[in-house]
Amino acid sequence: MPTPQELLAALKQVKYPGFSRDIVDFGIVKDIEIGGAKVTVYLTPSTENTEALALLRQSVINILTPLVQVPVEVIMERPPPAAIPGQAKATAPTAPAIPGVRHVLAVASGKGGVGKSTVAVNLALALVALGQRVGVLDADVYGPSVPLMLGITERPQTTEDKRMLPVHKYGLNVMSIGMLVPDGQAVVWRGPMIDKLLTEFIRNVEWGELDVLVVDLPPGTGDAQLTMVQKTPLSGGVIVTTPQDVALLDVRRGMKMFEEVKVPVLGVIENMSYHVCGKCGHRAEIFSHGGGAKMAAQFHVPLLGEIPLVREIRVDGDQGTPIVVANPEHPQSQAFRHIAEQVIQRLEERAKRHLTVH
Repeated sequence: MPTPQELLAALKQVKYPGFSRDIVDFGIVKDIEIGGAKVTVYLTPSTENTEALALLRQSVINILTPLVQVPVEVIMERPPPAAIPGQAKATAPTAPAIPGVRHVLAVASGKGGVGKSTVAVNLALALVALGQRVGVLDADVYGPSVPLMLGITERPQTTEDKRMLPVHKYGLNVMSIGMLVPDGQAVVWRGPMIDKLLTEFIRNVEWGELDVLVVDLPPGTGDAQLTMVQKTPLSGGVIVTTPQDVALLDVRRGMKMFEEVKVPVLGVIENMSYHVCGKCGHRAEIFSHGGGAKMAAQFHVPLLGEIPLVREIRVDGDQGTPIVVANPEHPQSQAFRHIAEQVIQRLEERAKRHLTVH
């Protein structure tokens, strides 16, 4: 019979539903008891989703049964501390607020290459154009592209008490690891180091008075995402996708992630939705079309907008002048403005509901 430590190591193959992190790293394996007739595994998952719990139970049984050759029993226990009585189910995880920040908006994607950072930056600038006080936290530790897109080359300054000051550009307060490491240097960090860095960005930056802090999450569902949802009172999340089926499959992971941590998804943005020829005006749906709308309908969330694929957004971003700044009247800039208007509306509606509940 394997030892409890060997069984615990085997359980690292079981991913927590909606995340790329396993249940051992997630800290929900409370105990493993080995008896002569059976093995009992005690789990303390934070979710109450019956489908997720059933998947967890079956995955543990499937992994351990071939190893122990006896029945495996999985017992689910509520994790300490218990939920606050009367707390609304749809509220975000309890986390200390960021001083001066009213709303924290996470921009996420299930996979890379969908233009998530481009959407995050232009959405933030569209919010500024609507009169909002906005910050951008580039949490994409392994691929920080926000400084390049905003043309930021300077390093953040610090106060006398060693707190960091965000860089101000185009009306945004911006912080990114890309401002702290030399150009071209790879960031090769494990989870605890990522957790420490993002905690510094959340707790040790003088963000000032902001209406919205836009957080550009890395693609997928890993350590950086967990840090943000556990240590930041997220007001809502936005999922960025492209129309093709392979991208839409990954959207499900992002949706499930927000669902598991009880952060409301404000809507879906379909990027690279279609291409309009600059000469003849012909519309070509290069990556198919309508996938974002189908996904939004499936998860009962709004489709916030469809962003066309245009050459200018790449050129302007590479030059450090995002299209919303470089050409505010461009159809794509107007699309971002329309999305920003909906985001503000949904953030305000959620804030009112939160006050009503409490």
